[in-house]
Amino acid sequence: MSENLELKQLIPKKLEKFFVDSPRLFKTSKNLQILVLRQTQDFTIFRTEETRELNLATLPRSVSDKTPTTKVVMLASKQKAPENRLFHNLLRTAAEASYKLDEEQKQCELKDNLCQKCPRCVLFGSVTVEKGGQQRWNIKHRIEYGSAFSIEPYEEIYEILTFNAVDSVTQSTGQALGYTENIQPLATLPSIITLNSVTKEEFIAYLKTLMACKSYGAETRTKGAMVNHIVGIVGSYDEIITPLEFNLELSAIALGKTSPLDKTAEILNKYKEFSAFSQDVVTVSGSELCSFIDSVSKFQYSERFIADIYKAASALNEQLSEIETKAKAKRKR
Repeated sequence: MSENLELKQLIPKKLEKFFVDSPRLFKTSKNLQILVLRQTQDFTIFRTEETRELNLATLPRSVSDKTPTTKVVMLASKQKAPENRLFHNLLRTAAEASYKLDEEQKQCELKDNLCQKCPRCVLFGSVTVEKGGQQRWNIKHRIEYGSAFSIEPYEEIYEILTFNAVDSVTQSTGQALGYTENIQPLATLPSIITLNSVTKEEFIAYLKTLMACKSYGAETRTKGAMVNHIVGIVGSYDEIITPLEFNLELSAIALGKTSPLDKTAEILNKYKEFSAFSQDVVTVSGSELCSFIDSVSKFQYSERFIADIYKAASALNEQLSEIETKAKAKRKR
């Protein structure tokens, strides 16, 4: 398959060596880390406990201030779930207009009807079972998340909101039914997503998903609006920085007075020296990043792009089917 020239011109040349030509059965050491500032735009709830309390963690205030500080946590699962679904929906919507999906791809849904032959299944991972409960195979994920912690202390960004019942006939309200603990708008949670052994199509599709995803957390029907600001991209053979390190570094500055883009570039230059392969680390930041993200925003899903990303996913499925067929024949001997 010839390379998509439009993609080749879009992606910074320095990142070329960190892509694979097609999804593989086994991971490589080619990593792309995307550094993001997730910012709440409405009251938002991140919780997993039955007590209905926000997820919290006690951490140092910053890299230069070891004072124990309670911060709000956006667990990795709370980031992955909405992006997983939107990645699938955006690509399938484009495919329905320009590419002939087979019946399994059309019916693919989380979490009990995965086709294992679409871009979502081969990037985010999937497990399916045959009738009778026999597992077919497991496609290992090639995208990884870590918990994101708020820059601001919990005490500065939480708010208790009460809710009431409204009589549908009289439109009168009774006593307050209860309350929810919310994060206020404009709270900032630095996050890092790591893509491993991805194709250029998968990389661009995920970036567009990240830029488009606006709804996170609990009660998203009325809350949870967020914006994702991409502030850095790293190509490397190991993961050079964690979300916690990114948080503690950013927490040491006043984001309102210092450009997050400039500070992120400074942080990446610092942490690349700690890499096991520091000479191979490549960063995209500052004005170069802004230009790239603007180009990604303007990039349209062409028929060629959709065909390439779906055919690559189907090809991996065919490889797995061949392996399974050989394994079954071997077991019967």
